[in-house]
Amino acid sequence: MIYSNVCKNINTPLIKDDVRTLRCGEKILLSGVIYTARDAAHARLADSIGKGEALPFELENAIVYYVGPTPATPERVIDSAGPTTSGRMDAYTPLLIASGLTGMIGKGLRSQDVKEAMIKYGAVYLGAIGGAGALLARCVESSEVIAYEDLGAEAIRKLVVKNMPLTVIINSTGEDLYKFGRMQYLSSIS
Repeated sequence: MIYSNVCKNINTPLIKDDVRTLRCGEKILLSGVIYTARDAAHARLADSIGKGEALPFELENAIVYYVGPTPATPERVIDSAGPTTSGRMDAYTPLLIASGLTGMIGKGLRSQDVKEAMIKYGAVYLGAIGGAGALLARCVESSEVIAYEDLGAEAIRKLVVKNMPLTVIINSTGEDLYKFGRMQYLSSIS
């Protein structure tokens, strides 16, 4: 079932009790600390976990935003911060979820392995609107590179966000908006 008319204010850290209350299709406004990471950063994080090395941020109850923000202009913290395709991180995501990650923000489909890890460990996949990077950047109150500066736009950043508009795409029970939304649409045109 899709709960598209509900809007919740969610603050980080995103604890598992909060994760379990989120429903597929629900709209949220996210505030607090999140971290940016894309493909190259995910590979390094997975490598560090495999070697038992310390990570640049605590994964437990954290949210990762799949974004490579553009440089700031004088009047903004970040000029644009639109989501990238989440499937590119799927090879690494189950390990990060097993290590404590509770939230991911991006766009696009997720693999079955990611969905199974979300169900097993309690995590949620949140969708940000692709093409609305300038709007999403307005929600960013501060940005600080904390790791892998050599990766440029793909470095890991600590962002503080306020009222970032997101939609629950896949919840911790595996309900998937892409699946249910399609079914709902097809039934409406029958």
